[in-house]
Amino acid sequence: MAQLVQQQRVDAYVGYHAFGLQESDDADLPVPFPDDFDYSAFLSTHPGRLDITSGGHTHTATVTAEVWDGPPPQDATEWDEQAEADFESTSGQVAVWSMHTGRADDVIVLGDSGGSWRVRVSCAGRAEAAALSEGEGTGYGLEHYLIQFWPAGA
Repeated sequence: MAQLVQQQRVDAYVGYHAFGLQESDDADLPVPFPDDFDYSAFLSTHPGRLDITSGGHTHTATVTAEVWDGPPPQDATEWDEQAEADFESTSGQVAVWSMHTGRADDVIVLGDSGGSWRVRVSCAGRAEAAALSEGEGTGYGLEHYLIQFWPAGA
């Protein structure tokens, strides 16, 4: 059974219904965030990049990032959306990006070096974030993401 190696909590500043996770050492990425962002998909990818759409326009979502040594068990939580993808990291660190504010200061640490990963992105609170966007405007923590990384092929 897979074991949880590490867990971090970071904020994602959502702007225009979107945020992204991108390889921290992004100088050689062919499509840097937010170029070619696909707003029609909950989770879409480019090399070294994960693009995530949100239920709300402008708010701060909470992100729990987990690193596992193998495929994590399915969480019993009722998620609004869930998707999986492949992710390649050269540095072992992932930066959180916003359409409004650019790169955040915090990084998600996958390991001491790069590698190939599988990732599962789960989200809850999308309707609440959408309602907030239509009413008050901005808020904090109504939408929550669980992002689980594990080595590809594990």
